[in-house]
Amino acid sequence: MSQDALLMPIREWLIDQSLGDSDIVSLFETLCLRLTAIGIPISRGRLIWPTLHPLFQAETVMWDRGKPAELEQFVHQDNETSAWGRSPMKYVVENQIEVFQRRLSGPNELIDYDMLKDLQKKGLTDYLILATSLETSHTNKNSQRSRGIIVTWGTDRRSGFSADDLQSLQQIQKRFAVTCKTLVQTRISRNITRTYLGDRAGQNVLDGQIRLGDGQRTKAVVWFSDLRGSTSHAETMEPDAYFNMLNSYFETTAGSVVSNGGEVLDFIGDAVLGIFPYEDDSDLADAAHRAHLALDQTIAKAANVNTERQAEGLQLYKFGVGLNVGEVMFGNIGIPERLSFSVIGPTVNEVSRIEQMTKFLQKPVLAGRKLASLEPERWLSMGPHKLEGVLEPVELFSFKCANAA
Repeated sequence: MSQDALLMPIREWLIDQSLGDSDIVSLFETLCLRLTAIGIPISRGRLIWPTLHPLFQAETVMWDRGKPAELEQFVHQDNETSAWGRSPMKYVVENQIEVFQRRLSGPNELIDYDMLKDLQKKGLTDYLILATSLETSHTNKNSQRSRGIIVTWGTDRRSGFSADDLQSLQQIQKRFAVTCKTLVQTRISRNITRTYLGDRAGQNVLDGQIRLGDGQRTKAVVWFSDLRGSTSHAETMEPDAYFNMLNSYFETTAGSVVSNGGEVLDFIGDAVLGIFPYEDDSDLADAAHRAHLALDQTIAKAANVNTERQAEGLQLYKFGVGLNVGEVMFGNIGIPERLSFSVIGPTVNEVSRIEQMTKFLQKPVLAGRKLASLEPERWLSMGPHKLEGVLEPVELFSFKCANAA
């Protein structure tokens, strides 16, 4: 059977994968196994693509014969790493090279990059890079970011890749790139929506809840925190110093909400609006416990960060936290041309008023009775207080461990 005939089922399979929602790691592993099954002597494969993510600049799937494929993510860096500088990938990307090959043994051996020396020591005899550009209609033509995928193949067969092997790998490249484009764009869309909207709101948007008024009711422990003296800080501090403090405060508060299973729905200026959703009353204790853990973490972080800031001669910061429990309306508000996914309702209005009382009562963390009753040993009643816009006085409770916030 000809090599082209052997490749046909793989090409058809790749089309099917592009129409679904495949996992890109398992997709690449399966491709490697299917290529080896038809006789292409691959012992090593790498799939690399740039991504849009607040933490990561690029992602790589690594496959080595006899091992499961693994995903590796590369963080954003201002300066070029030494590994990148020693890699032929840099030459391929900067010069828009589509095919790059180096024999690592035999009469045509060429080792002109440090990385190739490392591959040679690992037993590879041939190394191939195939790059495919994936420009889109919204790609910024002036951007220096590479838009596309790079696939590298290595073999330890003594004679290296044959001419037929190289032709087969090049034939499959563009079909594979089309499949990857679909999957990578899906990953990027999820990254962006979750980064800007949070997990629940992001998934709702991807599921099609994009019209004004689309929403649902949900029960939640609602978190509202606000930075103290933000107007004064903004007016008296240098912009870089203020933004540094602001992001440090967000990491202290919003970061603790997320790391304990909550969702941050919005940053309202220097305020954080978050929720710990629950389905019914049997789940409320767990949601409340996670909110308590977030409080503990917030307080510990704030103490540590302010100690460090004081040692560096930087401005310290304080904040207030209000918590409430109840039903909220979760969905799209705004105008059709500009929507915001958020929570609204009396519970949300009340929690912001509870947070405002932290200034009046000089207590960094306050909550209503329903939350405090779930772990009563951690709260101290401050008595009933009139909240702005709330008809009846509300009994407020101070968090006993909150003296460091």
